[in-house]
Amino acid sequence: MKILMVCLGNICRSPLAHGILEHLANSKGLGWSVESAGTGDWHIGHAPDERSIAVAKKYGVDISAQRAQHFTPALFDEYDHIFVMDENNLKDVLAQARHAQDESKVSLFLEEGIVPDPYFDSTQFEPVYHMIAERCEQLVEKLTGQNQV
Repeated sequence: MKILMVCLGNICRSPLAHGILEHLANSKGLGWSVESAGTGDWHIGHAPDERSIAVAKKYGVDISAQRAQHFTPALFDEYDHIFVMDENNLKDVLAQARHAQDESKVSLFLEEGIVPDPYFDSTQFEPVYHMIAERCEQLVEKLTGQNQV
């Protein structure tokens, strides 16, 4: 299974979701491929925000080797599931969908609500980490329960 996490700049939320889900999948021997991307192109090639790296490291997840990439329509062909962090990301990704099959791969990361962007408020990295980690646990259960849709 190939999963893509998407946020705005690909330096805060989606790298955390990428790292946490990859860590969980690897620990369970699932063989999943997990990546992340941003709908904006400002940070292409950059490592995640140092605050995301620090909070992930605190919980045993190393995201320091990740590098930001820009979401493009070609990514629809590479992934089975594309999870976006908020409504704006959802709108931006769906705007690039070429057909209904592309659209069917895209959903909000949280079934209800959005993952707040912690970029401008350093106090939010810890709560965002926990929110993402909880949802990643749920996704592992859901996606393995669907026999790797």
